[in-house]
Formats: sequence, C-alpha cells, structure tokens
Amino acid sequence: MEFKQVSKNGFNASRIIAGVMRWGQWGHNLDTKGYEKLIHEYLNIGISTFDHADIYGNYTTEAEFGKAIVNRSDLRNQMQLVSKVGIQMVCEQRPQNKVGFYELSEDYITRQVEQSLKNLCTDRLDLLLIHRPSIFMNPNEIASTFEKLKTSGKVLHFGVSNFTPSQFDALNQLFPLVTNQVEASLMHLDPFFDGTFDQALKHKFSPMVWSPFKGEQYFNPQFESETKNRIKNLLLGLGQKYKVSEDLLQLAFLLKHPAGLLPIVGTANTNRIKNLTKLDGLELSLQDAFQLLIAAQGHPVP
Repeated sequence: MEFKQVSKNGFNASRIIAGVMRWGQWGHNLDTKGYEKLIHEYLNIGISTFDHADIYGNYTTEAEFGKAIVNRSDLRNQMQLVSKVGIQMVCEQRPQNKVGFYELSEDYITRQVEQSLKNLCTDRLDLLLIHRPSIFMNPNEIASTFEKLKTSGKVLHFGVSNFTPSQFDALNQLFPLVTNQVEASLMHLDPFFDGTFDQALKHKFSPMVWSPFKGEQYFNPQFESETKNRIKNLLLGLGQKYKVSEDLLQLAFLLKHPAGLLPIVGTANTNRIKNLTKLDGLELSLQDAFQLLIAAQGHPVP
C-alpha cells in the first residue's frame, strides 16, 4: 500500500492508518506479543502510520505499544508515530481530576509530549495533534509551544483533531498545520458539508478520518437504523459487483474524495487487516459513490 504526502508541509503517511485505541485496556487487552504481532501485520502490508493518543487505555496504551518496539530501531524507522494531547480524563491515573476537561497550556503540552516519547520508547513523534479544541485555548500559546517542540526535534509535524474550520484557521495562521483528524463515514457525513473537507482542499492537506464505520456500529447487529439498513442493502449489491467486502467499499467511498482522506482502521482481526490490501486498485465509479451518498442521506440529490 503506497505512501502519500499528507500536505505541502511534507508529512508522509500510509494511505490507511492503524488506530491503536482499542489494542489495550479499552478493547483487546493485548500483551506485548500481541502488540508485536499486530505491528508486524500492519507493516507487512504497507500500513506504517500508527495513531495514538496519550489518553488511550486510561493513559496506558502508549507504554504498552512502546514495550513492543523498545530497542527496535529497525521497526521504529519503518513507521510514523502519531499522538494526541489535551484531554484530561477522570480515571485512576489522574486522581486529581474531578471533571473531564481540556488543558492546552505550554507546560501541559510539553510535559505530555515528554511522557509520550518515554512511553513509546522513541526520540521523536512524527506528528502531534491537539486532541480536542477548547473554548479557553490560546492559539498564540499553542503556536509558540509547537515552534519550541519542532526546534527541539521532539515533534516533526503538527496538526489538530476535531477542530472546526474556523478553529483550524485560528491556529494555522500562526503555525503551519498538516492535518485535521475528524470523524467521517457513510453514517456521519457532516465534514463533507460543513466546510471541513472544503478547507482541506483549499489548504492542500489530507484530513485523517476516525471512526470510518461509525464506531463499528455498522458491524454491530444490536445497532439498527434505517440509515444503516439502506447502506447495507446497497453495499451487498455493490460487493458482488466489485468483488470486495462491505468495509472496503465504505473505505473506498472515503478515499474517493479529492482531499485525499486518510481513514484510521483499528481492527485487530488478521483477516480484516490482510483484506485491506484489496483497496489497491479499488475505485468506485462516480454513480456508485452517489448511490452510497443517496442511501446515507435517505433522499436523492437535489
């Protein structure tokens, strides 16, 4: 699976990104051998970008991942490590927190980056994202912090996550950002219409996309909705036409957007990981892409 340039500022990522959120306490509870196995399975098919956040697994998943690559510069040099910072959770690891909140001061961002580097057993992050925007954030302070981290070599590139276009612009005008990581799927079309992806085209960067299957709701038989049923019925027919699975067709819909969306896939299933290689060469026709859009929206285009 090929690499692609995410933005004019030079950050490179694999076309599909491996999301590690559920590898630890929040899902699969993998041991070190399990992490090693998944890392190799993704790297073996060309997926080399791994998406972390300091909070994953209640602040434990980064360190678990780090144990799998410690003293393995051969592995580290094949991958791009992404992490996110800014969310303060209420959990055992943060006993002082009485409420969940966002902290984006220079001191906090810097301390969390240092902790992420230690956890991941690396000397640099390839990409750091502000995890969530705060109404109290100071873009000037964040930009200054980014500049210091870049100068130190501890972080190579910077971006944001879940930012609105105006919030993105407020920071991007002070410091160049390479991406905005947002939720998007056939069951969550907002970024296609609220200016988020239009902004990406304007500034020539590729958005990262989390939850491309709406938090796995699409695959959960206990979750039912008219929207899901319309999409599923259409995908079953298109699957026969393109001879691929439903998940790949949903990813192909995202990949068709001209902004060069980069879906984050969190599967730990070996067969589903290997199946991702079938995305190479998979191109939805324009009419089929519109059929999916119509099924998702529940009405014809105007």
